Amino acid sequence: MPEPGDPLTIINKRPLFKQRRSALQVFSWACLVFICFIVLCPPPSWPAIVAVDIIHSQDKYPAGGSYPIAFRIRISKSWYIHGTTSNGDIYLPTVLSFKTPAGIKIEGVRFPSPEKLKFEYEDNDVDLYSCEVLVRATLNISKKARPDNLTIDGELSYQACTSQYCMPPENIPVPILIPIAPQGIQTSLLNQDMFERQTGILSGSIAGLKENAGFWLILLGIFLGGLALNLTPCIYPLIPITVSYFGGMSSQIKGRAIVHGILYIAGLSITNSLLGLIASLTGSMLGTILQNPIVLVIVSGILLFLALSFFDIWELQLPLVLTRMASMSFGGYFGTFFMGLTLGIVAAPCLGPFMLGLLTCVAQKGDPFLGFLYFFVLSIGLGLPLAILAIFSGTLKKLPMSGEWLRWIRKILGWILVIMAFFILLPLISEPSAKTTLISIVVVAAGVHLGWIEKSQTNSNTFRYIKKSTGYILIFGAIALFSFSIPKQQGVQWVPYDAGMIEDAAKRNMPVILDFYADWCSPCKALDKKVFRDMEVVELSRQVIPIRVDLTTRHPQQDELQRRYNIWGVPTIIFIDKDGIVKEDLRIESFVGRDEVISRMKRLINGPA
Repeated sequence: MPEPGDPLTIINKRPLFKQRRSALQVFSWACLVFICFIVLCPPPSWPAIVAVDIIHSQDKYPAGGSYPIAFRIRISKSWYIHGTTSNGDIYLPTVLSFKTPAGIKIEGVRFPSPEKLKFEYEDNDVDLYSCEVLVRATLNISKKARPDNLTIDGELSYQACTSQYCMPPENIPVPILIPIAPQGIQTSLLNQDMFERQTGILSGSIAGLKENAGFWLILLGIFLGGLALNLTPCIYPLIPITVSYFGGMSSQIKGRAIVHGILYIAGLSITNSLLGLIASLTGSMLGTILQNPIVLVIVSGILLFLALSFFDIWELQLPLVLTRMASMSFGGYFGTFFMGLTLGIVAAPCLGPFMLGLLTCVAQKGDPFLGFLYFFVLSIGLGLPLAILAIFSGTLKKLPMSGEWLRWIRKILGWILVIMAFFILLPLISEPSAKTTLISIVVVAAGVHLGWIEKSQTNSNTFRYIKKSTGYILIFGAIALFSFSIPKQQGVQWVPYDAGMIEDAAKRNMPVILDFYADWCSPCKALDKKVFRDMEVVELSRQVIPIRVDLTTRHPQQDELQRRYNIWGVPTIIFIDKDGIVKEDLRIESFVGRDEVISRMKRLINGPA
């Protein structure tokens, strides 16, 4: 036996020490490789599809000026984002918004005209953007702005899709560094080939309008809306007052009646157009506020409160000071102009609720030119009949006298406000059938009240016929709306996903269809509507366990499921046989027709042919 210190003992000990050190090194390297794998290969997540670049028109921006600025939205190949207009709860619009400090504003955000594509799962063309999108805007800097490198927080909200599947809605930050310089300092122009035709709010707005083919139809609709407002109870009694004013000045007007009529409309237009201008200048703030559920409830409550005045539950009156101001009389051209200027104030109790919707639309666009133009056209429609009647005052004798029929019209306007109030609340309701049911109930109530319960009576048989006809039209219209919204037949009865369900199905020798779905996914909704309500598909679904993973909001086990089933978008349908094995050859990752789904379900249930 070797003694301590013997060379053999030392030789025997060295290999043992080397073996332990070698094992420790291997374990350390394994840990390092594992950590690198986790860092460099994170769990699957939704890929980044969109990026935004800021394009400046100058190297710095002197205070007290307006400057063009642009944003290049880069979209990955084979992907697209939706247009800027919403299509109910099917397509989520693309929105570029900013939180600007006092004295700095980014206004007049103008997207180009979208492309239009037809997809298999959609009946109509879809507005979308792809590749690169150039968005123009105007940077306004106050004279009081201090020289500084200021960062503005912007945000792009969008939903990315391919022709097959969609990603969840995304909000990506768009920080903008704005170098503010003192007034009068020399600057260097940048990217002038892009900005030379886009200087200022007015020219940019007009260029944007030319890109929109439906612009003139929008103006026509606003003009007709202004004409319709002449039937409101606050405007109709003003007709004889207006005509009396012009009749009393007939000796002074003589051959200048048309000039006075133009001044009358101009006064009215200026009052209302200023409302549109103010709303557009505060558009970013108002647009953000109107996305808050609490604010939607408050706005809806205000409309309901205003509707009560139309039902004679309470009376809305102007303060005495404003009434006296509106009744002041001036002579000459200024008197005519002032008459039109104050008409908007006198008519405010009736017009205000109806102008609220247009104000909201203008505020969301954030374009001062459009805000002023929309309300200018509305005012022309509102004032044109009054101006014509004022010029030809003898026409007043042909007008029907106000009475019971006018009270009935007042009730119609009240119900319009009630419907508007509930319509504003619809985004807070997630279930489509519940939305339709709510509106249908309100319309039926309006029909019953206007047709039979409302007490306005005259000796005219025509008026009684119109009342009952209106009631029947509203009731049958509501019934038709409700009927068309009900699914023609019951669809596949999906079971919400829960941990362990796949394993339990394998123990019971039951095949599984695992459907990854989201409310913001258009192909998913098309599959629900056109495929999963088919009678043969429903019958086959009873021979499997149909499980749905709803990714409308982030699912608690989303990361695990994405990694486990390699999910990169929705819709994705996974077929799992009775032994718990995923059948990759049956996998669906886009919208497909009923025949294809039926074929794969039969192969899952019966096995390969």
